Order: sequence, then C-alpha cells, then structure tokens
Amino acid sequence: MNNHSAPLSSSFRDPSGFLFTRDGVLYRQVNKVYEPIYEKLMSGGLYAALIKKGWLIPHEEMTDVEPADKAIAFKIIRPEKVGFISYPYEWSFSQLKDAALLTLKIQNLALEKGMTLKDASAYNIQFFKGKPVLIDTLSFDDYEDGKPWDAYRQFCQHFLAPLALMAKVDIRLSQLMRVYIDGIPLELASKLLPWNSRLNLGLATHIHIHAGAQKKYSESQGKGTGEAHVSKTGLLGLIDNLKSTVKSLEWKPQGTEWAEYYDITNYSSDAFEQKKTLVKSFVQSAGGGSIWDIGANTGEFSRPVSESGPVVSFDIDPAAVEKNYRQVRSGKETDILPLVLDLTNPSGDIGWANKERDSLANRGPADVVMALALIHHICISNNVPLESFAEYLQTLGRNLVIEFVPKEDSQVQILLSTRKDIFPRYTIEGFEEAFSKSFEIVNKKPVEGSLRVLYLMKSKTRK
Repeated sequence: MNNHSAPLSSSFRDPSGFLFTRDGVLYRQVNKVYEPIYEKLMSGGLYAALIKKGWLIPHEEMTDVEPADKAIAFKIIRPEKVGFISYPYEWSFSQLKDAALLTLKIQNLALEKGMTLKDASAYNIQFFKGKPVLIDTLSFDDYEDGKPWDAYRQFCQHFLAPLALMAKVDIRLSQLMRVYIDGIPLELASKLLPWNSRLNLGLATHIHIHAGAQKKYSESQGKGTGEAHVSKTGLLGLIDNLKSTVKSLEWKPQGTEWAEYYDITNYSSDAFEQKKTLVKSFVQSAGGGSIWDIGANTGEFSRPVSESGPVVSFDIDPAAVEKNYRQVRSGKETDILPLVLDLTNPSGDIGWANKERDSLANRGPADVVMALALIHHICISNNVPLESFAEYLQTLGRNLVIEFVPKEDSQVQILLSTRKDIFPRYTIEGFEEAFSKSFEIVNKKPVEGSLRVLYLMKSKTRK
C-alpha cells in the first residue's frame, strides 16, 4: 500500500466513506452523510453483536488522526489489519459458499436490530484468522418497512450465480468473476446452467426467474412500473430461501490433476518428512514473516512453516485448494489462507482504470516465497525461461525457498515423454546461473531420497 491520504483505488464508490492510508496504516473515513447510520450501528447493538460473533472486522475510533477530506468528514476509524486481501475469483468453492452464508447471517442479524445490508458484494468479505469476515463497516443502512432488499440482485450475481455454475457446470467457471467484476450477470448464468437446474426451486427463483424479471424490468423502465412492497416477514423468508439454496449446492473435490498429487509422489515417507524439516529450517533462516507458498497443492508444506508467519497457500488446482481450505476450516490452522492461482496467468490489476483490484505482485512483497516442486511445470510445461521465472519471483518476495527438479527426476521425465526436449539450459548449473542474476544463493542442500536440491535465496534488490 502507498503512504498517502487519498481514497484507495478500491474505495471510491460509496459516498458514506472511504479507506485511505497514512504512514503505512489503514484508516476509514466516515463521512457526515453517514453519521446517523453509523451512530445507530454503534449504539443500537448491531456492531457489538457482530464483533461478538466474529462476523465483522473490529475497529478503533481515532481522535488524533487528521481526516483525508475535512470538508465531508464525520469520524476516522482504524479497522484491525487483514494480512492479505484476496478476491472471490481466487477462492475455493467452500470459501465462496462460506462467504455467501456469512453475508446472509449478517443480513438476518441486521434486520433484528432494525438495519439492513445495503450491498452484498463478495469483495466486502475477507478471510481473517481462518474464517470469512465482513470488512466494510459502512455496508449497513436503516431498514424501512416494506422496502425490498436492495442488495438482492448483487447477492445473486456475486455469490449464488458463481456457486451454481461451479457446482452444476464446471468448477473453473469461478474465473468468470475475473471478467465480470460486479458479479456474473444472471441472464448469462441462466443460459449456462443445465436445464434441470430449473427443477431446483431456489435456482429457478433466484437465477432463472430473477434473470427474466430483470430483463422485463429493463425493457419496461419509464412505463410506470413501481417498486414492490415486501413485508419484513417476506424479507426474512427470502433470506431463509437464499440460505437453503446456497446450502444445497455441493462440489466434491476430486478428479483434477493435482488433488491426489501426494498420493503418487516419488518420495519415501522418510524423505518427505526430511524435506518438511529442511523447508522449515530454510524459512526460519530467512527470518519468517509473511510467507507465500506458490504451488502449495493441499498445503502439506504450508503447515510446518506457518509457525514462522502467516501463509498464503496458492495452487492452480481448485480441488487441491478446496481440500486445503476444508482442512484449515476444520482445525486450528488460522494462519493459512488457501487460494486458487495460475502462476502462468496470475491475478492482474483489474476494475476501474485497472486499479480497483490489485495484481498478485502489488499485494506483496512477501517476506518469503516458497516454490517447491514447481520449476519444471513453469519452465518445461509452459516454456518460461529460467531467467524470466527468477525475475518474476523477485517481484513477489524478499527471500526465496525453491526446489530444483532435474531432468533425471521421474516427474520431469513424464513431462518430457510427450514433447521434444528443447531445454538445454535446464540443468542445475543453468538454474544457478539464471537465478543468480536476481538472487543471492544463501544455502543449498540435497533433498534426501531424490535427485532434487533445495535452495535458500535472497533477493538482490528487494529489502
């Protein structure tokens, strides 16, 4: 994050307030126009109830911080820091599902306190200490009797449509959220979903019929159509039906390329444990801190290093990430955040002016990047030159723990069995020469029971 007082590039749409940073600290300015709603949130019991349940990021009201825009400022608050900002197109199926259910639970609680969520953006949810949490304190508004839920369409586009497509069509359709930053259009989701999805009453109502109603409303605008009246009982029924529909959607993580990777690895169990110990010692030698495990699979090596700092555990395979998240959710590994990432096409700067959502590199640098059993997939499967891979890894972190997998390794032999070997520089000497342009080699040790070598490196430019 930059040290400035202007609104963050992701925080410009809401007139109620905005985020800004000063001296590296994140603040939120609450504007005067939001004063009565903020006071009701804080004094009416909703904020306290949300904090008690762990559903909203807590904040501290600041009296000694200058507003970023004095003319419209009411109050400055400092939210508790979330270590890594992730986006819905990087989440596993269950992460998106848990975020959806949390949003509905918050709406129910808000209605109990005479308030409502005025928006239901998936970007308002982050994963904090292993669980989803709402990070936008200004998402609430007064509840008006008879008024429909303003955030209904947004909830369906941000949560229900992608979940339905992932469960009923193909898990990879989550990547549509990289294209449709304000949620997948319901008419598109309706076209992509199979015909039998109309037999699911929830999907029929909230996607298929909803899409048709949207089109009809769009075509009839300006012809005297009025806003519907929805009782509070009806609104609670809508939320309950959405909750049941979301819960009914399931996806079983199996049948993808890497979900069972550790079941077919060529390591012995002793060698596998020795590698864990070696990786852990290298991370500790680097000083720990924020750790990005790139190509983490189900997180077997993320877990032992989490003692040295919070770990973002990336993998290209949604099934592996799903398994990783389910393990995190069921245990006490709150310092591990599993995310979906294709390193050959990493998350880029997108949104308004390409500044609304940050690229992977712009959310760094990490203190330590781990790239284990990955280099052959990047440099052989995807033809990325060794120097180019080194240069990109340097943009991501200050220190690097990387495993070199030689051509003689059985996994590389599998890759080369179906293609011509056009990689004369893919040798341990070529690897060290290429990476030495971006990194200083601090330590290297062979991985027991294999031909592989583990390296600890330090960036030559990152401090």
